[in-house]
Amino acid sequence: MNQEKIGKLIKEIRIKHNLTQAELAKKYGVTYQAVSKWENGKNIPDISLLKKMSTDFNIDINDILEGNLNKKKNTKKIFFLIILIIVILAIVIAIVKKETFSFKTISSKCSNFNITGSIAYNSKKSSIYISDINYCGKEDYENYAKIECTLYEKTENKENTISKYEYNKKEAIRLDEFLKTLNFKIDDYDRTCKNYNKTNLYLKIRAQSENGKVVKHIIPLSLNDNC
Repeated sequence: MNQEKIGKLIKEIRIKHNLTQAELAKKYGVTYQAVSKWENGKNIPDISLLKKMSTDFNIDINDILEGNLNKKKNTKKIFFLIILIIVILAIVIAIVKKETFSFKTISSKCSNFNITGSIAYNSKKSSIYISDINYCGKEDYENYAKIECTLYEKTENKENTISKYEYNKKEAIRLDEFLKTLNFKIDDYDRTCKNYNKTNLYLKIRAQSENGKVVKHIIPLSLNDNC
């Protein structure tokens, strides 16, 4: 799945239906800034919103995920081709059934963080998307010179790093501001969904202030159901 292509598709849909960013945002209960991030390829909507868009604009969910604007079509069948069409449809259905993505929602089990994400998977691979990480714990006004956020999975007491994001710039930043810029997009992850369970995904945050103070957060992630 290509995040930029999905964003361009959302913009194309919005313009085609004469909607402003604000109107589309209101329709799906988000801010117009969120819509702007979608269209610029910085984030993608939660899978539940993508499914609503699929229904509202009569676009197949797989076409949205692939960034292709192909309307669902009901083709009239000509009598002398009906047998051939049935055979073709049977082949296509068999292929699509194997490749169609299923989804699990990712959320936080930590009360100090609100997280929106999803795992898209089929029989061959999985893709992980975490688009929004918001800190809602005790007010933290500290400015941090270095912050690391790691997505990893824990299996049999072993930690496997999936992806890591580091902030190490001249200007210090607050934790909540850092999290607003953060999202994870892991395409073609080699683990299939059956290898996950409800509690083996984690986020680990390590923040170091300008005076050397270190703050750590470990955030267990939860799937809405086992695969």
